[in-house]
Amino acid sequence: MPGPEVLLYGLPLAFLAGFIDAVAGGGGTITLPTLFFMGLTPAQTVATNKLLAIFGSGSATVQYWRKGHVERGLVGRLIPLALVGSALGAFLVQFVDPAAFRTLVGVVILGVGALVLANKRFGLEDRYPGLTARTLALTLPGAFVVGMYDGFLGPGTGTFLMFLFALAGFNLVRASGNARTINFATNLGAFLFFLLGGQMVWWIGLPMGVANALGATLGARMAMLRGSGFVKVMYGLIVVLVAGRLLFG
Repeated sequence: MPGPEVLLYGLPLAFLAGFIDAVAGGGGTITLPTLFFMGLTPAQTVATNKLLAIFGSGSATVQYWRKGHVERGLVGRLIPLALVGSALGAFLVQFVDPAAFRTLVGVVILGVGALVLANKRFGLEDRYPGLTARTLALTLPGAFVVGMYDGFLGPGTGTFLMFLFALAGFNLVRASGNARTINFATNLGAFLFFLLGGQMVWWIGLPMGVANALGATLGARMAMLRGSGFVKVMYGLIVVLVAGRLLFG
């Protein structure tokens, strides 16, 4: 078991992860290897990461929610599907080769990032049409699939959710607010599941969770202050980070 000195680098990295996750997703690509580097077992790493993630995603959700950047009627319909998908993904992990799946997802997320960045206007204007049949036909199955991915693997879940909401017509700030809200729900569901397993290292997860929440608060406020253009730049950087983690991590 590691000593308290690991928090000297764990806390600032958790803060950084919270910041980027609140803006564009991908915070887990920082916190997961950090926890593993501390000397935790794989089970402890995953469980403790979910503990600190609920702090960050919860804090970001509150910030976006208070400023009206969460489409509550839509998100409320998507959260149950994301939770069911996450549970199914956790079940399917035993039947699929994780290495091959990581490679596939890494390539897909690079393609998604290229589409976002190649279209100069994508995600910069809010064109959400409301709860139309087209919106529900896109987001309902999308939330289920992304939730399943979150339960199966995880890194980049928030980034995929942002792309889904941008496709539905939201600008990237509102897409980030919606994504953080659903991600909080899936993190909470996973946290409750891992809580029963007794693998969480609380003395690491709790202080890193507070640091993650502080970073997420700053990140969400920065995203809302600077607008969708700033979020788009961050999105591109996070796509590269997540893809690199999946393909070469």
